Amino acid sequence: MREIEQRGLYYDELETEVRYVHRPGRTLTEADNVLFTTLTMNTQSLHLDAAWAATQPFGQRLVNSMLTLSTLVGASVAQLTQGTIVANLGFAEVAFPHPVFHGDTLYSSTVVLEKRPSDSRPGQGVVTFEHRGHNQDGVLVARAVRSTLVWTRAAHETAVATTTEGGPGAGARDAVGQEGDPS
Repeated sequence: MREIEQRGLYYDELETEVRYVHRPGRTLTEADNVLFTTLTMNTQSLHLDAAWAATQPFGQRLVNSMLTLSTLVGASVAQLTQGTIVANLGFAEVAFPHPVFHGDTLYSSTVVLEKRPSDSRPGQGVVTFEHRGHNQDGVLVARAVRSTLVWTRAAHETAVATTTEGGPGAGARDAVGQEGDPS
C-alpha cells in the first residue's frame, strides 16, 4: 500500500503569485484568549477584564493580538512548512487593522512574495510569505510578512539519508541514551 505523509512544500515547490488558502478556519473562544493571555503573562485588561473592557472604545474584551498572529501563521504550517522549514527568520511587518472578538472565526491565506536560494546555506532558500487573516465577515483582521529558511527537496532528502545511515546525528536520541552510544 502506498503511503502519503502530510508535509509542507519544499522550496522548489513554492510558487510566487499563488494564494494558498488554509482551511479549516479557527473560531477563537474566550477560553483560548484567557489561556493564551495568562500563559504568556500578558495581564492587559483589554484581554482579561470584561467590566473594564466594556468601558473602552470597543466595548468588550479583545482577543490577544499575539494569539491572532500565532493562529494566522499556525494555520499555514500543514500546507506550507510542515517538515520542510529550517527556521523562522523574522517578521518584517505585522498589522492588526481590525480587532478580533471572542467567537470570531479567523480564516487565513498566504502568498509567497518572493523566494531566493540562500547565499550561505546550500540546499536551502529564503522564502518571504505574506499571511492574511479575515474574520467570518471577510474583514481583514491581521496581516504579517514573514521570512523563513526552507529546504530544497534534494538537500533535505540527502540530509535525512545521512542522518539515518550513520552520519552526523545518527543514533542520538536524547540525554538518557535511549539509542546510540553517548560516549
